[in-house]
Amino acid sequence: MNRILIEFAHPAIQKSRINRQLINVAKEMDHVTVNDLYENYPDFFIDVKREQHLLLNHDIIIWHHPFYWYSAPALLIEWMDLVLEHGWAYGDKGLMLDGKSVLSVITTGGRKEVYSKEGRNHYTINEFLVPFKQSANLCRMEYLPPFVVHGAHTIHNDEISTFAENYKKVLLMLRNGEFNQKMRQAAYFNDLIE
Repeated sequence: MNRILIEFAHPAIQKSRINRQLINVAKEMDHVTVNDLYENYPDFFIDVKREQHLLLNHDIIIWHHPFYWYSAPALLIEWMDLVLEHGWAYGDKGLMLDGKSVLSVITTGGRKEVYSKEGRNHYTINEFLVPFKQSANLCRMEYLPPFVVHGAHTIHNDEISTFAENYKKVLLMLRNGEFNQKMRQAAYFNDLIE
């Protein structure tokens, strides 16, 4: 079974209806480690060696966060800057993450249709996630399709429960290695479980 590490970054989890449910589902699963960055590093002083050790001991990495200003909350960016260092994660001698898989799990305030060429944001979620994909490529990791929850501000409670159950299905698929080449072509991981 694959071991999954969720790098969870939410600076206001107490206000979140969706991410709180998603992460609670993940915390209950075997072979899944939830690393709550804002809980562990409220002062932003990241223990780089601890974080690198966690990465080495897992097969699949998930960057789980709300989509802030078309990117991630500040602490996850700081984590990437410090933990994915040259000579360890990338560069000629930076081979420590080679062959691991990574994906983004994000929540957005906007509905799916606003994340399109015709929509208000003019770009798709996958276009906005290119820096994450390229970071994975630089570290010789495979970047998998994202799992996305759109419309966080207007979503109903029963829909949140459905997304939480679907997130559990995603984690089970990843943990059990039920992911094939055709699935890698999907725009969203969501499309594979609905």
